[in-house]
Amino acid sequence: MKAIVLRDLGGPELLRLEDQADPTPGPGETVIRLKAAALNHRDVWIRKGQYAGIKLPTVLGSDGAGVVEAVGDGVDGALVGREVVANPSLDWGPDERFFGPNFRILGMPDAGTYAQFVKVPAANVHAKPPGLGWGEAAAIPLAGLTAYRALVSRAKVQAGETVFIPGIGGGVATFVLLFAKKLGAKVLVTSGSRDKLERARELGADGGANYKDAGWVDEIRKLSGGQGPDVVIDSVGGETYAACVDLLRPGGRMASFGATTGPVPNLLSRQVYWKQLNLLGTTMGSPADFEAMLALFADGSLRPVVDRAFPLADAAAAHRHMDEAGQFGKIVLEIP
Repeated sequence: MKAIVLRDLGGPELLRLEDQADPTPGPGETVIRLKAAALNHRDVWIRKGQYAGIKLPTVLGSDGAGVVEAVGDGVDGALVGREVVANPSLDWGPDERFFGPNFRILGMPDAGTYAQFVKVPAANVHAKPPGLGWGEAAAIPLAGLTAYRALVSRAKVQAGETVFIPGIGGGVATFVLLFAKKLGAKVLVTSGSRDKLERARELGADGGANYKDAGWVDEIRKLSGGQGPDVVIDSVGGETYAACVDLLRPGGRMASFGATTGPVPNLLSRQVYWKQLNLLGTTMGSPADFEAMLALFADGSLRPVVDRAFPLADAAAAHRHMDEAGQFGKIVLEIP
């Protein structure tokens, strides 16, 4: 098979198309002939050496959709030929509250989806949501799962509440917007781009502010009725995290899954305890989270936002596009 292999850390040019042996399913496993994959910031951080436990060489990619090609012992042969998406959350474990010691994410150390075939446990294979194209389906898994767990399982959003998403445009943030509107919440966003703010409004955002403006916190507070949002879903970190703590209304919840702008500075603990805030950490999600997330697509009213598609052989160009941080939605690889 053709696969994009990373053998050294550094720039996008190190992602090279190579011939690799086709995977063979073991007991309880399936092999999927992939039609599309999608990028995540995790892939970029691994390539740059900014991720824990890197093992090279590796095939990156946590997101993929395709057709089941083969199954191993103990797996129902009726799966062969089915159109599926793969849950990239491997070996979560028995506790819904936290993943177990064998947890890992597809796409390093396990060979990922930047390839014509990928091997995954049969338990991680799910029917492709009806009506979606291959690129749309491939865009869902990691970002959709992360967004769902943060918003629903951890922050427990309710219809009628106000959700604030700092830094709209990335894959997870875009799914948070889609899911929150689907569940009946009001959504506010920030971006440094006027175009991204407009795109967010087209997807249902109820208002937004440019974080380059000094008064963005006051603007979001005003748009949320003067008390601040009920829920914040943050991956920005840095100074934005502290601003969100200040912004949350009393009793509010903030779920965080990353810190793309850097470490969080010291918090004013008085705000946390005086306002009875709940600051929540979240990473990926459980099998139950994945199934519940996919169910949101069942009626055909949701469509993932795909920013741009590249051929598999142009994975380096796709990574350059992500490095530029200009995307809105998911970047997809089309697999021959």
